[in-house]
Amino acid sequence: MSPVLGVVLLYLAVVLGIGFAAQRVLRGTAEDYFLASRSIGATVLLLSIFGTHMTAFTILGASGEAHRGGIAVFALMASSSALVAPLVFYFVGTRLWWLGKRLGFITQVQFFRERYQSDRVGLALFLVLVSLLVPYVLIGVKGSGDVLWALTGGPAGGVPPWVGSLLMCGVTFVYVVQGGMRSTAWANAFQTLVFMSVGAISFVVVVREYGGLETAMKTLEASRPELLTIEKSPRQLGRMVSYLLIPLSAGVFPHLFANWLSAKSARTFRPTIVLYPICLVLVWVPSVVLGVVGNIDFPPPLEGPILVHLMLRHSGGLLAGLLAAGVFAVIMGSLDNQAFAAGTLFTQDIVRHYGFHDGLSERGQVLTGRLFVAVLLGIALLVSLTTSRTIFDLGVWSLSGFAALFPVVVASLYWRRSTGAGVLASIGTVALLWVAFFVDSLGFRGEYTVGETGLLPVAFLFAGAVVSLDAVSLATAPPPGRVLDRFFPAR
Repeated sequence: MSPVLGVVLLYLAVVLGIGFAAQRVLRGTAEDYFLASRSIGATVLLLSIFGTHMTAFTILGASGEAHRGGIAVFALMASSSALVAPLVFYFVGTRLWWLGKRLGFITQVQFFRERYQSDRVGLALFLVLVSLLVPYVLIGVKGSGDVLWALTGGPAGGVPPWVGSLLMCGVTFVYVVQGGMRSTAWANAFQTLVFMSVGAISFVVVVREYGGLETAMKTLEASRPELLTIEKSPRQLGRMVSYLLIPLSAGVFPHLFANWLSAKSARTFRPTIVLYPICLVLVWVPSVVLGVVGNIDFPPPLEGPILVHLMLRHSGGLLAGLLAAGVFAVIMGSLDNQAFAAGTLFTQDIVRHYGFHDGLSERGQVLTGRLFVAVLLGIALLVSLTTSRTIFDLGVWSLSGFAALFPVVVASLYWRRSTGAGVLASIGTVALLWVAFFVDSLGFRGEYTVGETGLLPVAFLFAGAVVSLDAVSLATAPPPGRVLDRFFPAR
């Protein structure tokens, strides 16, 4: 067995152990299984939310995009996320936690269904959220297979990508369905520490091989100066505006929603809000710098993740194995929450809400949710074997859809006059525009922007969501006062 595969299997065994340890303290109630009895403390919440929010999009996607386009990717994504995400956690996360605890909500769909007294709103939101989760889950499944294949030899006899993807899906499925939210939170805390440590180690090892960061930057400045500059043009301005919107997706993710509701108290959010930007910089800077520096030895186009090529060139098998474990950690840290959130939505908002649980025991209902998780992971596994899109590209499309739904979330929390009809119109507008732009992008090489303006589809999705929500809400009857009093109580 290769050292890389040995380290990966050892890491997966540890994660399984954490999952089974969490199972031993389950209390047998729905709130405990789905929300850990709303008992997650500040440290675990910070590590869990950060680990959930970071995906292969960050470690592999950002470094790959930096390898192709230079340091501009940091300005596009990391800087905007560092500013926007903490604000979302404060203005959206804490208020949703308060409403969830006060009114007993477990899922987003329950919240929206009750807020607008509409089954149609709940069903539409369920369908869109799960549909957008598929490409997001696909990022992790594809990334794990690509990394293990490359680190174990690639074309020269590496482990087939489907094996790494299957390992990821299998282990994630086992500990998610066994321990519920507590299992995913504990595992995420551990995995966040792992991938942050591995990122730092990889950065130090590779940069030292190039004679230090300053020497590496001078080498690039002499050969590829465009990688170290940010283009100043109307098209680049359009990209910057678009990428400012993408971090708003944090306010819509069903897996972050579940993490927020699991918090012990509102004060538990403080470390997450304050320290999140620091954690993000600690992860994004090494990823982007290594992606750019990789051009010294590996100019594009390149088959396989740039981080893998750098570690194989500049380190031994053990460090390469640690890199694989780190990549698995960042992927599983989000994949488990995504899968668990999808299973929770299906169990609570389809099986239970529509009465399909009649005749089913509690155990049978949970089994149904677990089967849904298995189906979701299976679909992602099959698609990962055929898609040719990059991880960064897949991530942007998924995040764009979630970000475009952010106006609906804000309206539900802060605009009393918003209506169910307006929310339905907004969701429908986002879905139709997303599909239209995605179809238009098929066969397009490079980054797809609308009409070559530099504006990504998210800008038009977001604008469409706002206009349709406002117009239809103002044209329809406002929600009844008894409903508004529940969600906007006098203080």
